[in-house]
Amino acid sequence: MGGVSERIEELARLVGGGGVVVLSGAGLSTESDIPDYRGPSGPARRRTPMTYQMFTRDAQARRRYWARSHLGWRNVARAAPNDGHRAVARLQRAGLVDGVITQNVDGLHTSAGSSGVLELHGRLADVVCLDCGDGTSREELDRRLSEANPGFDGPIAATNPDGDVDLADAAVAGFQTVDCAVCRYGMLKPDVVFFGETVPAGRVTRCFAMVESARLLLVLGSSLTVMSGRRFVLRAAKLGIPVAIVNQGPTRGDGYATLRLDAPLGGLLSALADRLDADRSGGAGVGATLTAVEPLAR
Repeated sequence: MGGVSERIEELARLVGGGGVVVLSGAGLSTESDIPDYRGPSGPARRRTPMTYQMFTRDAQARRRYWARSHLGWRNVARAAPNDGHRAVARLQRAGLVDGVITQNVDGLHTSAGSSGVLELHGRLADVVCLDCGDGTSREELDRRLSEANPGFDGPIAATNPDGDVDLADAAVAGFQTVDCAVCRYGMLKPDVVFFGETVPAGRVTRCFAMVESARLLLVLGSSLTVMSGRRFVLRAAKLGIPVAIVNQGPTRGDGYATLRLDAPLGGLLSALADRLDADRSGGAGVGATLTAVEPLAR
């Protein structure tokens, strides 16, 4: 695929043509201090991720989840968009990015200014009652859980990518969960897709439609290990839509990529947005704005 400089220039040419749909993963949020699962910042998990079946059928597992997530939510709530999120929003405002599909549940694309983001796996900031369907904010639930568990705190062993933390079993034994404030008995769940749970069909259909109308699928910070995100790369490749991937480390979509860059995303995407802004205003070209990120790419 050529040297680093040539690949960066090719990325600028591809994105500069517009019609871009972004597919982002956890690697885009690591610079906001939210760890990913499999990339350089991903911790070795000590526990099996919570499954939908375990959450709904096992009251003790549910108590453990909410105790860990109650503390972990603080980290997600105070996370701010990084340069990568802001660059995607800039490219969208410039009319080059038509849409954003994210596998992340942190809401940072929207916070950075992107509009119409399709959040494939939902948002941790939203809570839903599995019985009556009422939706509420995570801030409200956090207040209720704090009132039910005065003084509850760590010690926190490690923060996990899905917004919870590792806690000793003894630390969660006395944690009190709360039920739906509307129907008074319903089971509350973060409005995110757990392992073993299916992404709503309508949401998947909307994502496929967005990909199928794209001129370029730009994958940012995803290892594409699970089919939930990889299926969009497969669809693009089947339709002959070019796929560009920027990620630290290999991905399961590399074989379908027209262009592949291994680089930290914040600096590269900021420089890309600067370069394309300069093009639109008749200013500096690739050499002036993208050469600075060359040492970051491998």
